[in-house]
Amino acid sequence: MERINRIKEVLVIKGMSQKKLAELMDKNPNTITSICNNKSQPHLKDLKRMAEILEVDICELLVSDKN
Repeated sequence: MERINRIKEVLVIKGMSQKKLAELMDKNPNTITSICNNKSQPHLKDLKRMAEILEVDICELLVSDKN
């Protein structure tokens, strides 16, 4: 499976657990785990909310296709 997002990496950098992110987003922890493992991708509105919670630009949550 292709790696599309960097959410798991950003959580580590910010010192936040997937469980805490799930709690703040009012999502099932399994949903966040699936997103962090690139097994599914968040809706754009959820990606925007994650960026707000983590205090990063939304682009930092995505893997760039530019080298």
